Amino acid sequence: MSDPSSFTPRFLLPPEYVFALHEPSDQVAVLVRNRIRQQTMQRILAADAIASAPFQAWLEEQNRSGADIFIGMNPVRGGSRSRTKEHIREVRHTYLDLDEDAGASLHAIRTTGDVPAPNFVLDTSPGKHQVVWRVEGLNNNEAESLLRALASQYGGDLAATDISRLLRLPGFINRKYNDVFVVRVHHETDMIYHSQDFRVREDSLESPRELGDSQSLTRKLPTGHRSQSEADWAYAKRALARGDSPDEVVGRIADYRADDKADPDYYARHTVTKAQAQLRSEIQVFQGGSAPGIQRDEENLRR
Repeated sequence: MSDPSSFTPRFLLPPEYVFALHEPSDQVAVLVRNRIRQQTMQRILAADAIASAPFQAWLEEQNRSGADIFIGMNPVRGGSRSRTKEHIREVRHTYLDLDEDAGASLHAIRTTGDVPAPNFVLDTSPGKHQVVWRVEGLNNNEAESLLRALASQYGGDLAATDISRLLRLPGFINRKYNDVFVVRVHHETDMIYHSQDFRVREDSLESPRELGDSQSLTRKLPTGHRSQSEADWAYAKRALARGDSPDEVVGRIADYRADDKADPDYYARHTVTKAQAQLRSEIQVFQGGSAPGIQRDEENLRR
């Protein structure tokens, strides 16, 4: 580990952040997601290519056209065309995506003493943050267990607890909202941490922790929660049953899962197709009955 006293915290430009996360030769995923066009592009390139002026200029052009820009937190194996967890070469970072009560969560991270000082804190939109720690020595299962515990204890997004996760690349506008907000990152330390530096409980998924004397964060998922994929499928089924067009449902799910799926459009269409098949099965069961909603559902599915 380096000497903390010799480090000067500062805000980083996009290429500086790329090199702070990765070695120049690391293969890293970049995702460009345009919600308006319902278009997703993923590139897996060496970090020095991502940080290069031509590629940064291309990202800026995509961002001006309405796209959000994301970068993988962990490098993938050479030759990989995907960033699934099976393709992750090394766990290099743990992280939190803080939306609800993000200010209280960040204050708790800085003051409770249960976790070390973050390496990076990103301001992703007004009052929302992403927090990143540099780690080493964790295998895939250990890392995801830690990610889940961190998210539960500090009120982070429990869908953002896989090692193949992408987070926002600073220096670009967050296009998820109408107001213009340029994502920025503050580099706070260059320390490298190990699992024993994080004193978070595995059972925190089942019991929320107190944050300070009077602040506590509500867990995002209750006991007996469904996975996010199950929730997506259930949503698709409900939306189709009430008459929403399949293409609209695909677009909503793809938009919602854009940050954590390598191909959110394929995932969303596959989810909707499964929901359609389930509804058709239920329609067959009720054939011959008089339930008017079932007939409408069948008509919707045939559109």
